[in-house]
Amino acid sequence: MIKVSVIVPVYNTEEYLSKCLDSLVNQTLNEIEIIVVNDGSPDDSQKIIDEYSSKFTQIKSFQKPNGGLSDARNFGIEKAKGEFIGFVDSDDYVDFEMFESMYRKATEHQAEIVLCDLEKVNEKGEAFRALPQSPQLPEKMDLEKDFTIFGEMSCFACNKLFDAKLFENSKFKKGIHFEDIELIPQLVLNSKVLAKINQPFYKYFERQDSITRTHTARGLDMFKAIENVFHSFSKSTYKDREEDWRRFFIIQAYYSYLGYVAYVKDKQLKARMLDELNVQLKKYKISKKEILKYKRFNENYLFSLPFKKQVFYLMSLANLKLIQLI
Repeated sequence: MIKVSVIVPVYNTEEYLSKCLDSLVNQTLNEIEIIVVNDGSPDDSQKIIDEYSSKFTQIKSFQKPNGGLSDARNFGIEKAKGEFIGFVDSDDYVDFEMFESMYRKATEHQAEIVLCDLEKVNEKGEAFRALPQSPQLPEKMDLEKDFTIFGEMSCFACNKLFDAKLFENSKFKKGIHFEDIELIPQLVLNSKVLAKINQPFYKYFERQDSITRTHTARGLDMFKAIENVFHSFSKSTYKDREEDWRRFFIIQAYYSYLGYVAYVKDKQLKARMLDELNVQLKKYKISKKEILKYKRFNENYLFSLPFKKQVFYLMSLANLKLIQLI
């Protein structure tokens, strides 16, 4: 029996792919399959995939025309035979015990989703930023009793293990920029128990040139993602947890969205994107006071940030024509 299927979409990552696959073929969990989906990559990634698949029987290699990250993940989901499903980006890597530890935690707590911490690493594999996941919450989270996680979790797919049944009626949305933010909260809404391990099993590789990339109007997809999550939230068994929904909106549609807009170089586009943020905050009746008071991990989020980021978010908030401070 396959306990875990790990899906690895590949596109133009030949420089990093071997390190990623090394971390997966050496997992301490034996009952694992590694589904590598070459999403029409024009580089030499397939040569590396062929080399590994010829040596390691747990690797299942597939090729398809380029369709984007969501399409490649969905393709892998259709091929998966595991009881649980995980996702690893092909330029990242993980600790060898990640999937055994997370599977054990899932079965121990009968959890539909298990999450672990992440840490950002550079080209030398040196960790330079920790990304903890709700360290103040218990290892087992019964969502009907405590829904706090919904309003503060990072919506990465890659640091989580999912019961495969969650994907029977849900898939990653194609053609949307924030596919994780669109889907992961909806999977949480379809769950009853989450579990977590506060260890940084997942190594999130950030290239030195990543912050210089030009961000585009695709950032407006954030609000498409948020709208879809709100629609699911409104129909879920957790629909009365409005405070947690509003906290989710603030961390994603204000902080994450502005973090994206900060790197938009076109001044007219940036102004349009900020106007849309104002529209959305008014639509969901989010006040400046709520944003200023937002807490994550039981502490004020804004004032936990580096000073320059505090200034950026405060200036942005001051320039928005929102509901006045109460």
